[in-house]
Order: sequence, then structure tokens, then C-alpha cells
Amino acid sequence: MPRFEDIEIGDRAEITHVVTLDDVDKFVALTGDDNKIHVDFEYAAMTFYKKPVVHGMLGAAFISTVIGTKLPGDGALWFSQSLEFLLPVRVGDTISVTAVVVKKNLRDNIIELNTDIFNQNKQKVTTGVAKVKIVVPEKKPEVDYVSPAKQKVALIIGASGGIGKSVAMRLAADGFDIALHYNNNEDAIKELRDSILNIGRRCLAASADLKSQEQIKLVVAGIVRHFGTITVLVNCATAKVANCKLDSLKWEVMQDHFDVNVRGSFFLVNEILPLMKAQRYGKVINFTTQYIDGTPPPELTAYVTAKSAIEGFSKSLAVEFAPFGITVNMVSPGMTDTDLIADIPEKTRLMTAAKTPLRRLARPDDISGAVSFLASEDANFITGETIRINGGQVML
Repeated sequence: MPRFEDIEIGDRAEITHVVTLDDVDKFVALTGDDNKIHVDFEYAAMTFYKKPVVHGMLGAAFISTVIGTKLPGDGALWFSQSLEFLLPVRVGDTISVTAVVVKKNLRDNIIELNTDIFNQNKQKVTTGVAKVKIVVPEKKPEVDYVSPAKQKVALIIGASGGIGKSVAMRLAADGFDIALHYNNNEDAIKELRDSILNIGRRCLAASADLKSQEQIKLVVAGIVRHFGTITVLVNCATAKVANCKLDSLKWEVMQDHFDVNVRGSFFLVNEILPLMKAQRYGKVINFTTQYIDGTPPPELTAYVTAKSAIEGFSKSLAVEFAPFGITVNMVSPGMTDTDLIADIPEKTRLMTAAKTPLRRLARPDDISGAVSFLASEDANFITGETIRINGGQVML
């Protein structure tokens, strides 16, 4: 595209085109103008013109071509056009469309052009005046820009647990800077933070009660101040799992599971998803359980109910935020060898392993491997899905 300053009065551009019957048919199909004077040979024969007349606006459309591709070309905003149709154009005519600069408006970057169309006999068939504003693209700022995907900052919720620790170390090894959330176990978090720092990744630890929106707000704000963004949220937190028959189950236990799984997730995404939405990139990875895919074991009503809720919550988010480049997926572990199952009888654990096709319980590294995949660029086209890590206990 020429600069406005380089365009001179008297500059000229021209294109030619042979008008065909196919042109007329396409114009009729596009506009719906099937006036018989244009398309019906018998009708036209009974008129002064004797033969069909090509739509005047079909020829005038080529004025757009000469302005948009030649004078001035890219950046032309054609905002005004006068037209006078002097002579008819017929199928088979060769038209020459010309544009000549006759005025320049220096203040507004506007040029005025005489636009004329001639036939093969040098007869002027259409004339008019066009006004065109030349739009200059804004220059991109010359700064180093790091896309959110390349910054790789992961917030791990419940990082002091067995799975949380494994996920944090795996993502750090994958090149993520890590923000560690914990509630009470500060000693475990300090040790984990030192391990991450020792492998050369940045690491920040912060404590928050997931039931407190204000505490979550402060934690997220601190992470963003420290790292600049959050690109991956992994929610490993869960309430303590204890077997309890319904007649002994208190609502306070149900509420505790809902608070950790649903209420905490709700507060977290309300703080983090607007950030991801603004940067048009982000990954949310929530944890469910294999127990919601089949027949759940008895006496885990609170745990199974809350995990079912987080699955529905995650799928709803996946749909709502997909247009912004944000994926929301779930990891569904089978029974995993962590402190969370410390109170489960050894017999139950052994029986579970025996019933598993791979003949063992899941290990934390099995889970973190799946999280690593979902957090990577390789999973950019996966959302609303559940990766089941149960050794074959549940196959869907």
C-alpha cells in the first residue's frame, strides 16, 4: 500500500474485464435482482434496448476492485461514491475501469477519485466520483512479548498432599514456575518449595482456607504480582475421606466436602478465570473420582456426592470458557497410595489392588503424569474430558 504522502494528484489505475453471462447469473444469485430487462432475451427484444442490459451495479462493482487493489490498494476505506449510468453494457463487452486522483485532504488522509468505465469502443458507459480514506495500521509496540502459554505458571491447590506434591514436582520438571497452596501443613510445603527451587524453577507458597473467598482473593493477587500471570490451575484438594453410614452421617461432614470441592473451586475460578479470559489462554484441571463412573462403594456418600458436583461444575465451565482458549478437564484417580487412605483397612486396599487389572494401587506419579499431559500444549484441543487413572478398574 502506498503511503498517503506518496499519492499524487493525477495518479491513475485501470483494470479490464470481459462481461460474461456467468457474471450476470452470479450477480442475480447473489443479489436476487432478476429484472427481466437484465435476464430475459424475449422481454428485452420488446424494449428500446433490444437485448438484455447488464446490471449497472455489476460494472460499478469493479470500481471497488480498482480502489481496493490498485489505487490506493490495501488500507482503502471507500466511503462515498456517486454514479451516473450513461450507456448500457451488454454481455460480451470488455469494460475498462479507471480511477484518477483529483483531490487530496491532508488532514484526514482522504483522496477523491474520478471513476469512469469505458467499453471496448472507448465509449464512457459509467462515470462518478469516489472518496476514499486511507487507513494506516497501527505499529505494534517494539517490546518483547511472552505469550501466556510460554510463561508457564501453575497454581497447585492442596500441594501438601501426596498427589499435590507429585504434581508440583512434575510440572516444575516440565518447566513451570509453581505456586503452592496449602492450608495447615507448612513444614511439608517448605520442603517441597526447596525441592522446586533446587531444580531451578521459581516457587511461591501461600496458605488459604478454601472456604474463605477473601483469603483466596489475596492468594491469587499475590501470585499474579509475583509471577505476572497464572496459566494452569490444578485443584488437588479434597476433604478427609472417612467411611460413614447414612444414619450416622452428619450434614457438617457433607458440608465440609462441598466446601472443599465445590465452594473452594467456585471461589478459585472466579478469581482466576477472568485473568485467563483476558489473556485468552488457560488450563483448569480438577480432580474427581472413579467412584462416580460406576457403582460407588458404600459409606462414602459425602465424598462421592461432592465429587459428582465438581464434575458437573467442570463441564459447565468447559463449555462457557472454550471460546476464550481456556480448557477445563478432570483427572479421576482410582485408590491412590497416599496419606488420604491411611484410615482405609489394609484388607480393603489389598482387595482393591487384586481386583485391578494392573494388580496394584495407583501411585502419585501415575496421577501427576496425566496432569502433566493436560497442562501441556499437546492437550490444547481437549476440554470437558476426564482422564481415568485406575489401572483398568473402570473402562468407559
